[in-house]
Amino acid sequence: MMIKMNSEKLLYEGKAKSVFQGENDDEVIIKFRDDMTAGDGARKESMNQKGYLNSILCAKIFEIMEENGVKTQLVELNEPCVMTAKKLDMIPIEVIVRNIATGSIVRKFPFEDKTPFNPPLIQMDFKDDEYHDPMLNDAIAKALGIVTQEDLDQLRALALKVNEIMSKMFKDIGIILVDFKIEFGKDKDGNIILGDEISPDSCRLWDAETLDMLDKELFRQGKDDEVIDAYEEVFNRLVSDEDKVRYGIN
Repeated sequence: MMIKMNSEKLLYEGKAKSVFQGENDDEVIIKFRDDMTAGDGARKESMNQKGYLNSILCAKIFEIMEENGVKTQLVELNEPCVMTAKKLDMIPIEVIVRNIATGSIVRKFPFEDKTPFNPPLIQMDFKDDEYHDPMLNDAIAKALGIVTQEDLDQLRALALKVNEIMSKMFKDIGIILVDFKIEFGKDKDGNIILGDEISPDSCRLWDAETLDMLDKELFRQGKDDEVIDAYEEVFNRLVSDEDKVRYGIN
């Protein structure tokens, strides 16, 4: 089903997605673009097929979340790159779940690289490019007026549930879920819902046998020619032939 997106109804344009008003007041149309950024948007490239792959992977992962009791923003994937979603009042917090120490957490704290976290480490960052997404504690988050303590408790519980579901999902296809970041918003009734996107853009994924990277970290490291191959590898392992028929793709 083709969805027309009227530029006059553009609600938000992020680094890799554009959000348009849907036909229903409480829905939006999300367009996944091929843009790839790093360093707070300082570096930007276009990666052919990235939006296509991420939109389908996100829809598949959100469906798995729903099947396991985690409510998401997804209404339906209308076609590759175009998703209908519930309109949410997004909470300006990135919730990061770390299963293994690597990346920025190793640069900022004296953790040894590749050390497992048990239990998983939950980190919350204030989502604001102007301030470079600084790390939050509960007191600062509440002082900013963006959440209540009840909200924070719920965000942590939901993040751990998402981690449990995704860790198993990826383990079953030979991938280690190292860490990931997710975002939440509130629907018209005030319920906290998983939103935005889950894809190799927002997860750190390693092949379980080789420990090869299968995510955006390749782009951050300047290995641009390996990015789409890695995303396609995740896609081919996770998206079944039955899924492809449902999504209307070959």
